Amino acid sequence: MKIQLIGKSMLILLIAFMNFLPSLVRAKDVIYSNEVVVLVYHHIDDQVQGSVTISTKLFEKQLEAMQRKGYHFISMDEFKSFKSEGTSIPDNAVLVTFDDGYKSFYTNAFPILKKMRVPAVNFVITKDLDNPVGTLLPSLSREEIKKMRKEFAGIDFQCHSDGLHAMSNGKPMLTNKITQNGITETDDEFKQRVLNDTRTGLTKLIEVNGSKSVDSYAYPFGSYDDHTITYLQEAGIKFAFTTKPGITMKDTDPMQIPRINAGSPFIRPHSINNLIKQAMRHQIQPIQS
Repeated sequence: MKIQLIGKSMLILLIAFMNFLPSLVRAKDVIYSNEVVVLVYHHIDDQVQGSVTISTKLFEKQLEAMQRKGYHFISMDEFKSFKSEGTSIPDNAVLVTFDDGYKSFYTNAFPILKKMRVPAVNFVITKDLDNPVGTLLPSLSREEIKKMRKEFAGIDFQCHSDGLHAMSNGKPMLTNKITQNGITETDDEFKQRVLNDTRTGLTKLIEVNGSKSVDSYAYPFGSYDDHTITYLQEAGIKFAFTTKPGITMKDTDPMQIPRINAGSPFIRPHSINNLIKQAMRHQIQPIQS
């Protein structure tokens, strides 16, 4: 009888635990396996407001909420091994990415990432390395990249073009021919411009030890086509990231990797879980030739 009473007491305690601490129970849920959610951020700042700017507090709370839900953050190297070699990854795997290479990544995001041991990759506009304070928003310097790489191996730097994160006549320079003085680039001139720009960006990142292997790219403005993919691959790019929402599977085109925007001030910590589930229902479709 005494043993039965103890058993009933333990059962009551377990039920109470599940009712009052459901988040701890759900943390073991497997939402997806052998897939990766890629998040994208831009600017982390406590003074500046904007559609792609969030505060340090919100950024940290987002990461904390994801950890409580049972998401596991992986590094860029782990992501690439998964895609190219089929290396196993944890359930609910997440890769954190940043675009543009702002200095706020060093001053505001990096301390949080380092403290929480959350890996991340920043896609840098490499021409800004030559004059980090000459941009609208201060950019990362070579010294800051070297320092972060030395302090936390989980931090990675890849390419967001050297000088093609810009528009010409209202069109993205990466995917459109430039017309100057009434003369439009030839097909070969267009190709060489993209090749040269990409190789320049990769070289700059290799020189600052931006990654164990610098071979990845985020499309400026999310703009790309078949020609872009071919040229980037010829320049040495093996993985390219889009702005289209979705979740990455083993057979996802490595040159069309989808990402979920988590860097909006309107996305609360608990909202990312809903965005991920929505993205799982709307997988990225390959571009049409």
